[in-house]
Amino acid sequence: MGAADRAAIEGGIDGGALMRSAGRAVAREIMRRFTPGRVVVLCGPGNNGGDGFVIATYLERVGWPVTVALLGRAEALAGDAAQAARLWRGPIAPLLPAALDGARLVVDALFGAGLARPIAGDAAATLAAVRVPLVAVDLPSGVSGLTGQVLGTAPQAALTVTFFRPKPGHLLLPGRLLCGETVVADIGIPEAVLGPMAPRLFLNTPALWREDLPRRHARDSKYARGHLTIIGGVTMTGAARLAAAASRRVGAGLVSIAAGDAPSAAIYRAAEPGVLVTEASIATLLADPRRNAWLVGPGLAQGERTNAVLAALLASLHASLHASGRAVVVDADALSACAGAPERLAGAALLTPHAGEFARIFGPVGDDKVAAARRAAAATGAVVLLKGADTVIAAPDGRAAIDANAPPDLATAGTGDVLAGAAAGLIAQGMNPFKAASAAAWALGEAARETGAGTIAEDLPPLLPRALAGL
Repeated sequence: MGAADRAAIEGGIDGGALMRSAGRAVAREIMRRFTPGRVVVLCGPGNNGGDGFVIATYLERVGWPVTVALLGRAEALAGDAAQAARLWRGPIAPLLPAALDGARLVVDALFGAGLARPIAGDAAATLAAVRVPLVAVDLPSGVSGLTGQVLGTAPQAALTVTFFRPKPGHLLLPGRLLCGETVVADIGIPEAVLGPMAPRLFLNTPALWREDLPRRHARDSKYARGHLTIIGGVTMTGAARLAAAASRRVGAGLVSIAAGDAPSAAIYRAAEPGVLVTEASIATLLADPRRNAWLVGPGLAQGERTNAVLAALLASLHASLHASGRAVVVDADALSACAGAPERLAGAALLTPHAGEFARIFGPVGDDKVAAARRAAAATGAVVLLKGADTVIAAPDGRAAIDANAPPDLATAGTGDVLAGAAAGLIAQGMNPFKAASAAAWALGEAARETGAGTIAEDLPPLLPRALAGL
């Protein structure tokens, strides 16, 4: 964001004009949502504080009673922030909890997205004393714009107004929860400034992958739309069946479950009639070049079979992966089978761990979820879909996407199997793993929004076509 500001200014846009546009945008959003009453604007020592002075000026001009509470001395402000402060004619109080007395609304313009150290002292005490609705400028002070983590302390905002583009901290937890309603305001920074920056981090929306969705053609055959083979568990058969249902619903031409033995094969055959079931060995199945995508993990359970199947699958495909066009998606217990040994996953196209599975293989996720997913992708050469309420999808080349489309209704058993199956089904049809994983995560969230409270995993596969229809 700092680079975008600089590029806009170097392109001829006055920095003071950007600050006035930012302050005006926040004041406008406040007036749309709140009735006039005493406002206390908390101003920091940098440009975020300058935005705060502009907000105070605009609100005071339309008759709102406003006080500015400043961290530090006005004489210490510099540049555009100093100019904004000079235009403010109202009262300025020291930034202390007492400045909040009588406030009906607080505007937090202390620190923006670039905060890199914990908030302490008077700033922390004042934020902790807020008992009325709070509007955050850029981000609630104390939320890291890079990771969404809380640095020391951070207030709960009712509304956050940011500028030009959302930041990771608006999308990653816990920052996303602390932002309340988030508005991204256009303050006059030209879109063209993004070109030289070549952004590598994206919000996961259909704009990211819509053009790569598989297309239906009049001359398609089932083989033209890919053949996904799912390694089925012997006892936990439901997981592979959920994955198979999802992959078929996103358009995979053929879906087979490799059952492993006769008793489990009978269970699979008694289920969905459109799913093929086989007891053939992995080596035999690999000999069929039409089986272009594989999913291993759902319902397998940890043990010798899982280890052997994963090793055989990746070893057989690794040498000829690019030539054959085959792809392996690794999920669930097949991931846990590689605890402490990420090198065993070399050759996989997509890994779909939750935080616990990720930690077993790569170590704890830590505070920076995007960086962790990127490191894992670079280490394995696979796309990594790190699941959660703030799912992150990372590619080995450094691209990453944050998915903020997952409602809490997805927190139920089996939804991860549906997600893995949907991603594998899209990969089977030729979609690249990064975009397939991003599309599957987004579509799963859309399907869950339609079902709402009481969602179970079985509800989701039939709704995936509707989620993707028309995109």
